[in-house]
Amino acid sequence: MARIAGIDLPRQKPGFIALRYIYGIGRSNAWEVLAKAEIDPHKRVSEWTEEEIARIRNIIERDYVVEGQLRAEIQMNIRRLIEIGCYRGLRHKLGLPVHGQRTRTNARTRKGKRKTVAGKKKAPKK
Repeated sequence: MARIAGIDLPRQKPGFIALRYIYGIGRSNAWEVLAKAEIDPHKRVSEWTEEEIARIRNIIERDYVVEGQLRAEIQMNIRRLIEIGCYRGLRHKLGLPVHGQRTRTNARTRKGKRKTVAGKKKAPKK
């Protein structure tokens, strides 16, 4: 069982795909880590030796910010934006899209489930 950065990597997948299960390591970083560790990217995780796993673990711990540490850093950055009261911080605070997307339609992921607002009622005729 290959456990790196607190994550159990899927044994049946090739190394360059399995490393992406670690938060903070994407496509290019996975290839880069395996190149630094001198491991064939297409070699499956179950075929890795303990020495190869140790090399990968050392490279990730030394050169990359991943998992809990990365999540904490991102949250601190968002908290800082909110505290200084900048536009992006206000958007985060209000739960609206931050990067200029439209909100009249779409934006459901950020805004949440629709809240229906009743239309204005007409005054009765006399």
